[in-house]
Amino acid sequence: MTTIKDIAKVAGVSVTTVSRALNGYSDVNEKTRQKIMAVAKELKYSPNTLARSLVMNKSNTIGLLVSGLTRSSAKDNFTFKILSGVNEYLSNSGYDLVLFSTTSTKQREKTYTELCRERRVDGVIMQGIKTDDPYLIEVVDSDIPCVLIDIPIESDTVGYVTTDNISGAKKAVQHLLELGHKKIAMVNGHEFAFVSKRRLEGFMEAHHEMNVPVNPSWIVSGAFDEDEAERQALKLLTDFPEITAVFCASDLMALGVIKAAKKLKIDIPTQLSIVGYDDILLASYVSPALTTVAQDIYQMGYKSAELLVQMLQGDAVSHIITLENELKMRESTAKNHDC
Repeated sequence: MTTIKDIAKVAGVSVTTVSRALNGYSDVNEKTRQKIMAVAKELKYSPNTLARSLVMNKSNTIGLLVSGLTRSSAKDNFTFKILSGVNEYLSNSGYDLVLFSTTSTKQREKTYTELCRERRVDGVIMQGIKTDDPYLIEVVDSDIPCVLIDIPIESDTVGYVTTDNISGAKKAVQHLLELGHKKIAMVNGHEFAFVSKRRLEGFMEAHHEMNVPVNPSWIVSGAFDEDEAERQALKLLTDFPEITAVFCASDLMALGVIKAAKKLKIDIPTQLSIVGYDDILLASYVSPALTTVAQDIYQMGYKSAELLVQMLQGDAVSHIITLENELKMRESTAKNHDC
């Protein structure tokens, strides 16, 4: 294996000069640098990244820590899109990516901070973490630069990327109200998700602005799970047959509501209008095609990586990025003929 000593011998310079040239120090003459780089290429030199990280206290590696990555979660493709966006940015920025997938069992063995320090990552992006996670605050309070996805915490070393969830939910509910629906239910996510609270706020604001009352009994939790949403919708639509529309805080839950409606022989959209959130791939293929609030999940991953690198390099103007979203109207909503 070629070492920097071999390069120094062939190039006729000191080992220190080779080391500083390869590591990009500006005090090396450009002609000398080019000569060293040419020799390194000729000798097929491959740097020892571990040794370099120990010397420079920098690994040029970013961690992506995700929670709840299971076979069933692959259906909404959310984590994959985040991963794709993160990888796209980092691949052009000189950083490597390490994926940490954690579960409740793993959490009992090692904290997130321990995982990050073991892999010597320069910073970490966290996705799918619940707000009540005891290890979340530990990472936030550490000196590890961190970007959170959909968790609004900011400090000198912490930033976050999210979409305008209040605005997105309002767009969805305003669409239903404009179609003449006054009896609108909501299938929300679990209480430990920041987006659940924000989307509920948007749901309530849209009703308030149109002077339409909200029935608290029509707001249920589907826990961001298709099967749970189906169970909740079956009970909701059976107990309250007067409901004419349902807003779901995720497309996955909307798929569950569609299943429930079909089991109850409720026609979509003539008898029940449904709006989802996310615009996952299945949203446009389900029958009827789902009206939904589209958020650019890939861009969330891309912007998270960009923000973290800017923070590491001291170039971040702000530690908060909020992306816009768009209502995509398809076949699952229609005018309420009872109004």
